Amino acid sequence: MQRILVTGGAGFIGSNFVHYLLEQHPGYTVIVLDKLTYAGNLDNLQPVAANPHFHFIQGDICDAAAVDKAMRGCDMVVNFAAETHVDRSIVEPGSFVMTDVYGTYTLLEAARRHGVARFIQISTDEVYGNARSPEGISRPSLETDALMPLSPYAASKAGADRLAFSYWATYGLPVVITRCSNNYGPYQYPEKQLPLFILNALEGRPLPIYGDGTNTRDWIHVRDHCAALDLLLHAPAELVHGEIYNIGSGEERSILDNARAVLQILNRSEELLTFVPDRLGHVRRHAVDTTKLRTTFGWAPTIDFATGLRQTVTWYTTHRDWLARIIARRDSFLHNALHLAATSS
Repeated sequence: MQRILVTGGAGFIGSNFVHYLLEQHPGYTVIVLDKLTYAGNLDNLQPVAANPHFHFIQGDICDAAAVDKAMRGCDMVVNFAAETHVDRSIVEPGSFVMTDVYGTYTLLEAARRHGVARFIQISTDEVYGNARSPEGISRPSLETDALMPLSPYAASKAGADRLAFSYWATYGLPVVITRCSNNYGPYQYPEKQLPLFILNALEGRPLPIYGDGTNTRDWIHVRDHCAALDLLLHAPAELVHGEIYNIGSGEERSILDNARAVLQILNRSEELLTFVPDRLGHVRRHAVDTTKLRTTFGWAPTIDFATGLRQTVTWYTTHRDWLARIIARRDSFLHNALHLAATSS
């Protein structure tokens, strides 16, 4: 049976993927390597902690010795490990370059030494910048579009994306690159848009809306993302090695759309909508064309946004203990986002 290394597996998407793998492939062994930074959370892995096929290693993907230990004997690697929050990258870009680029390099070198059968690099649609054609016409991004990242986060992910591809082109390392749209669902760190809106609405706090609130994103439930990754993990080599696949739902929504949807589900007043200065380098539209994934494999998302959002609101509403332990860490960035700064000193 397969032995899979999942880096960043204590984070939001990574932990959901670990749950999915062990559910769909109960005979597999899953190794998680995670540094447990602010967004890494062992609580996210509690549902599988007692599974004899699950093993956790705390370590940094920039640490070659830790990576070598974790990867030994693994057949495949899925690299989720990254600094991911655009706002944090604007404040502290250096850590993004180090983790996202140098960390990926460390993993690629180890994968080459250990002869892994497949290396999936989790990239992002952020690498495209604004979704548009070479002529400047707004449309969903294609895998062949130029990369035009607009934030230090996006640039660091673009660097890792292209570095991974170079290991396929130069060394024949069996790399697959995925570029997914915005994810939502359980276990997402509450600095991100939807959990931030949900938690602030629950407590009657303002929902911060960047600029005029019309910037749009393609939103996909994390479980649909995991299903697509599972498919790519097991696909024939000739269909995926050296290839890039966009992953998305095709459901585009603005910041205002999402804020209003959350308020409606929770029966809160729109008076909580609070417009704030726009983010620096804020992309107007992220959207991906998923024709390649759909036509090659017949893949399609199964959870529509309205259903997924209600499920997500219910999850956060019923997991207050999970949230309380995060708040107790006293992350000043998160406390500011949640308007808790005044009560966190």
